[in-house]
Amino acid sequence: MTIKVILLIIFFGTMFLVGMYTRKHATNVNDFVLGGRTVGPWLTAFAYGTSYFSAVVFVGYAGQFGYKYGIASTWIGIGNALIGSLLAWVVLGRRTRIMSNHLSVTTMPDFFGKRYESRALRVTASAIAFIFLIPYTASVYNGLSRLFGMAFDIPYVVCVIAMATLTCAYVLMGGYMATAINDFIQGIIMLGGIVAVVAAVVNGKGGFMEAVKSLAAIESDVPVTLGQQGAFTSFFGPDPLNLLGVIILTSLGTWGLPQMIHKFYAIKDEKSIKSGAVISTVFAVVVSGGCYFLGGFARLFDTVAIHNTDGSVIYDAIIPSMLSSLPDILVGIVIVLVLSASMSTLSALVLTSSSTLTLDFLKDNIIKDMNDKKQLLWMRMLLVFFVVISVILAINPPTFIAQLMGISWGALAGAFLAPFLYGLYWKGTTKAAVWISFLSGVGITVSNLMFKYITSPINAGAIAMVSGLILVPIVSLMTPKLRKDYINKVFSCYQEEVIVEKKNALPETKRKR
Repeated sequence: MTIKVILLIIFFGTMFLVGMYTRKHATNVNDFVLGGRTVGPWLTAFAYGTSYFSAVVFVGYAGQFGYKYGIASTWIGIGNALIGSLLAWVVLGRRTRIMSNHLSVTTMPDFFGKRYESRALRVTASAIAFIFLIPYTASVYNGLSRLFGMAFDIPYVVCVIAMATLTCAYVLMGGYMATAINDFIQGIIMLGGIVAVVAAVVNGKGGFMEAVKSLAAIESDVPVTLGQQGAFTSFFGPDPLNLLGVIILTSLGTWGLPQMIHKFYAIKDEKSIKSGAVISTVFAVVVSGGCYFLGGFARLFDTVAIHNTDGSVIYDAIIPSMLSSLPDILVGIVIVLVLSASMSTLSALVLTSSSTLTLDFLKDNIIKDMNDKKQLLWMRMLLVFFVVISVILAINPPTFIAQLMGISWGALAGAFLAPFLYGLYWKGTTKAAVWISFLSGVGITVSNLMFKYITSPINAGAIAMVSGLILVPIVSLMTPKLRKDYINKVFSCYQEEVIVEKKNALPETKRKR
């Protein structure tokens, strides 16, 4: 217990000191929300990765999908790295930075408002973001608190409140720069921690080959492969179709999440984009791949502790049960690891929600003449409000972790992904198509929550995202286009010439006639 407490004190103290140090970087709206758009590759890449992976992944997703799909759940981590990180940086990073700076936007709803010349779109997007970031935040609290309960026997409510208070404190002080520096520190902890934990758990079952052998002997209880041995060690697992749905939601979903896209707004320069893409991809391979690989051995820890009295599986209890037998020093590392992942995600969520509600909903719509000082004050007040609401929801969550995240990601990415992606590349994307994407993304997620016509909320979220990608171009071809002079002005930022060294770009060779 002493080791665990010492590690926590060091961790909490470091986070608080960073908040104090970065106060000077949060004196105006641009610095508070974007760090002055001067954040380098390492800080940006780690901020992206640590915001991506939290207790939701380590406790909720790794446990649930590792139990369902076995070692094949590692494909989720690979998808997160290649699609959710590498491809996201390549496809979105540079264009997002260029156009967001050109349009002087600081949030995703602000992008929709200026890119499509519509205040109504901006206000609606801010409302969607604020509402559906809350269940995601609650799921993060939930996952972390389960681990705290296992390690310290501390009541769930105390864990939630303590974590919310500390996160709120350092974001209030330092804004985006505080979250970026803390994310870097937390990311290093996550990288080392996940490697140590995976090695310890697998060795506890006799090593990798022995663990795989034991897992292969377990008969599948999944309807698709019922009674089959070796299903949990097969290449695509016992249920490939549902596994694909999880990969789509958790990988492609990042392309439409405001707190993830926000990282691209703050990138410093071209070098930061290239380096950040590589760093965030490697980070995702180790952290996400390691989490799901660890969860793949969940069936070897199938004890009474992870089952309800009716025999149903308590998915959120799987990872804590796997870790409960580790030495105190490793349990302490795990706690700090998941705390790092969760607090980085929470800081991104609360900063995104408060800035979005202030800049896109209140400013110029409800409160007129908001100067810089008033905007900062409102952002800080709403940050506290958002934390309080999410804590209330987290104390009595409506369903288990993975479903909370599925609802949030499905609605947000389903609504925002397609119009944001097409908006960066295609002049022909119309205002009506954006409205349709908002309606389909939120509509599919919410209606399925009520009527459950799609069995899994995870698959519902994946369908919502894919639907937007199909509907937006179809509707755009059938509806009135934006003013030609306006849209040409928006896209003019891509035609601006810049001077670079030859080592970065070869000069064009003129043909001799």
